[in-house]
Amino acid sequence: MDGEKVATLLIIADDFTGALDTGVQFAAAGAATRVVTNSGYDLRRLDPSIQVLVMDAETRHLSSSAAYEIVYDITERAVKQGIPYIYKKTDSALRGNIGSELAAVLRASGAKGLSFFPSFPKMRRFTENGILYIDGVPVEQSVFGRDPFEPVTCSYVPDLIRRQTNTPVSVRSLSDSQSGLGPPEGITIWDGRTDEELMEMGAFLKSRDRLHITAGCAGFAAVLSKLLGLSGRLAPLPAFSPSFLVICGSVNPITVSQLDDAEMRGFMRIRLTPEEKLGTSFWISPEGKAKLRHWFELIQTHTRVILDSNDPPGSDATRQYADSRSLGLADIRTRISDSYGRILKGLLEMGLDSTLMITGGDTLLGCMKRLGVREMEPLCELEAGIVLSNFILNHQKCQVISKSGGFGSRELLSQLANRITADTSSKTQAKEEAVC
Repeated sequence: MDGEKVATLLIIADDFTGALDTGVQFAAAGAATRVVTNSGYDLRRLDPSIQVLVMDAETRHLSSSAAYEIVYDITERAVKQGIPYIYKKTDSALRGNIGSELAAVLRASGAKGLSFFPSFPKMRRFTENGILYIDGVPVEQSVFGRDPFEPVTCSYVPDLIRRQTNTPVSVRSLSDSQSGLGPPEGITIWDGRTDEELMEMGAFLKSRDRLHITAGCAGFAAVLSKLLGLSGRLAPLPAFSPSFLVICGSVNPITVSQLDDAEMRGFMRIRLTPEEKLGTSFWISPEGKAKLRHWFELIQTHTRVILDSNDPPGSDATRQYADSRSLGLADIRTRISDSYGRILKGLLEMGLDSTLMITGGDTLLGCMKRLGVREMEPLCELEAGIVLSNFILNHQKCQVISKSGGFGSRELLSQLANRITADTSSKTQAKEEAVC
């Protein structure tokens, strides 16, 4: 590359929230990190100061073959550009095209083997004897086994991978690394229950020069940032607005319980109707514009507000609306995210000044697309998996809090709102004292 500076690490994610919750593991250590939503991003354009580039390839909902081609192309271009380390970010509940995407990275890189770490100990997700457990049960028996869009039906990771590739798959553990047994060729799944185990296995791979091509969720990413020594000056954190707006596109039962709890604790909960979610022209109609103005006024007078795309308990209104118009699950998912994008854009144009939280990768992407945002800078985790990021809108720096659907305590939203209120109050008091 004629001495041209390139990023140290490229992370290839399959959805937006996953890209952020992995990239933030490096940003939290001070590494200059950027997340981009263009899978065809020209790596030669990257600012030379960036150490970690995260590409949201948006392959979660694609066919296995389409996902393979996109990930293969990204990996091949990264290798040609001379990026020394590539990390394939996977979903911590094994959703998406795990097998085809790991195979794509391995083949495009030309490496002999790829080490895959599915565990995420901080989220109580660990791998034992090749089986992924979430909260103590195999993933197919967890809430992810009942996901309406992409249920996980296999907990034994080797079998899940073999559904999409003929690449050799094996399972290894900490005891194998301690015995000095070298990592085999093909895809190696590493068991792990704790961050300490992940660190020890990662250090073993580093000693064998086998960290250049790895994969896993945000769990191993936190370990990788330490192993690669990626650090720097931390970005300053912004001041929060005391108003808290949650835009929820997740249907995960864990998220729904968080919404229920928040409503019980005083949040105003606005449920979108089927037409508001799925109607392609609703938000440009006079009725839609009037509804948006009404919501804006409500948000101005209520400090804690939820916009929720879930139907009320016992209702199947969205499915009936979709069926009457021959809309499939993919149509529902994309239309809801696009509607949320229109809603957020409209609220911001009216002058929305709220601390913004968006749940669900599709929803986050739909919102950012409508705003014309293609790059984001993760700053920190407010809690495990709850990411605060910067983005530029109309030449101004803005913030958003993001999370995927399937984790967190029932009280999560009210706890975040309390933290935001406390942070705002303390900074206001500090300013008043400084003036005095």
